Amino acid sequence: MTARHEAPSHALAWRLAGPIILANLSVPMLGAVDTAVMGHLPNPAYLGGVAVGAVVFQFIYWGFGFLRMGTTGLVAQADGADDRGEVRAILLRSLLIAAGAGIALWILQIPIFAVARALFDASAEVEGFAHDYFRIRIWSAPATLANYCLIGWFIGMRNTRAALILQLWMNGLNIILSLTFVVGLGWGVEGVATATAIAEYAAVAMALYLWRNQSGIAVGLAAVFDTARLKRLFGVNFDIFVRTLCLIATFALFTRQGASMGDALLAANAVLMQLQSFLSFGLDGFAHAAEAMVGGAVGARDKIAFKQSVRITGQWALIVAGGYTIVYAIAAPFIIAALTDIADVRATAGEYFIWLASRRSFRSGRLCWTASSLVPPARAICATL
Repeated sequence: MTARHEAPSHALAWRLAGPIILANLSVPMLGAVDTAVMGHLPNPAYLGGVAVGAVVFQFIYWGFGFLRMGTTGLVAQADGADDRGEVRAILLRSLLIAAGAGIALWILQIPIFAVARALFDASAEVEGFAHDYFRIRIWSAPATLANYCLIGWFIGMRNTRAALILQLWMNGLNIILSLTFVVGLGWGVEGVATATAIAEYAAVAMALYLWRNQSGIAVGLAAVFDTARLKRLFGVNFDIFVRTLCLIATFALFTRQGASMGDALLAANAVLMQLQSFLSFGLDGFAHAAEAMVGGAVGARDKIAFKQSVRITGQWALIVAGGYTIVYAIAAPFIIAALTDIADVRATAGEYFIWLASRRSFRSGRLCWTASSLVPPARAICATL
């Protein structure tokens, strides 16, 4: 590794993953608050409408998750190689893509929702609430995608503290505004969507404030629009896009099937998906730490550091996945009760909870262990160092 970076270790993995785990857990915490606010209204259609609307945006925004993951990996490699100009240029390239994509989503919002309505066979009432949610939140698209780039840049630079501050600011503000708009002002679904949109733009302002103190040397437009660098960025991002699209399609199909089986089951699935989110976002802390550590090793062409980074982060992810399983097995009834007081929804969520707790945690742990064993793609990367 370069002199500026600490060698991979268990302590380093936790110093990087810890703030990211706390930051990531604020994301499903926000979803849990939105679910609880809607889940305590008398009609499950409110909760179902937010669930459908949220899945539509998950499908859209997670599809652009490469802006976060691709930025992290490439920035970590440039930083490991001590290429300060490229560190800054990567972010500017990613932000340009984010701005263009966000504007395209504005333009295409009507056909996008038309496709979503055809995919989700929900009741007319749920569909109406989902449309109310969608038509407001779509206007925050450029901010959401810009935040992906900025958070990815901070993680790639191993500044996970900044990522924590940013996520806590955005999601904390979102929670406060959701409670104010829904509980205080009675805005319902529109209140949840408005709170999210405002918080996402506020997060961009905070991210740019934090970034200006760590942005490094100035870089010209020629470096930003370097053809070879742009081609590499698009190549990496396309691979991640395909992977993410397959993942999101699974969640979209799951929600569609639930919607076709009644509002109560759709709402119960929304509750269980919040628990799944806590698990996924928590384990992602080690994935992000691995991206920073592995990227730095690749940039420094350090084969030993590469292997150690993969092994250490994979082992800790497996341990944490087991911890989640134990906690969920004990606390399931209390968590479900906190999220909704609708009897049918509670009963349905409780009936199917065991499948979420056991299979999801086991699968996450198994995948993390596979990563720690240096699977063939990882060996291929290592061979180039």
